[in-house]
Amino acid sequence: MVKIPLTVTGAEMLRAELHHLKTVERPNVIAAIAEARSHGDLSENAEYDAAKDRQSFIEGRIAELEAKLSNAQIINPALLDADGRCVFGATVELEDLSSGDIVTYQIVGDDEADIKLGKISVSSPIARALIGKSEGDVAEVVAPGGLRELEILDVKYV
Repeated sequence: MVKIPLTVTGAEMLRAELHHLKTVERPNVIAAIAEARSHGDLSENAEYDAAKDRQSFIEGRIAELEAKLSNAQIINPALLDADGRCVFGATVELEDLSSGDIVTYQIVGDDEADIKLGKISVSSPIARALIGKSEGDVAEVVAPGGLRELEILDVKYV
């Protein structure tokens, strides 16, 4: 099985979602199905159909989260020693050489990525261009708007 890289924070986030689905959502949907069944004829019961659809979604998500967590390779960025190179979990400060904009991103797993929080997926074009590079290097990223050059100003493992 392929290992799925996750930061410690990302693994906790998935565990919390799994716990919520099992302890809150699953019992709620079971109760909704029971309530809908009590209304009689199931063939024309929209509430029953909606509750069954919701149950199917919840059970699928539970299975997906359990699979991801069982195949997770949890990486603590604070324990990394990558000699200043950009690796999974690293927080990287970048300068866009064409605009002069300075941004900071943490390279995280696909499930953790949230650009608003400065977290980019390890499989994103920017992260793929950064992996293996060090402070002072320039990464060329092919973006929808054309080629972008990003200079690495700082690499931290926090």
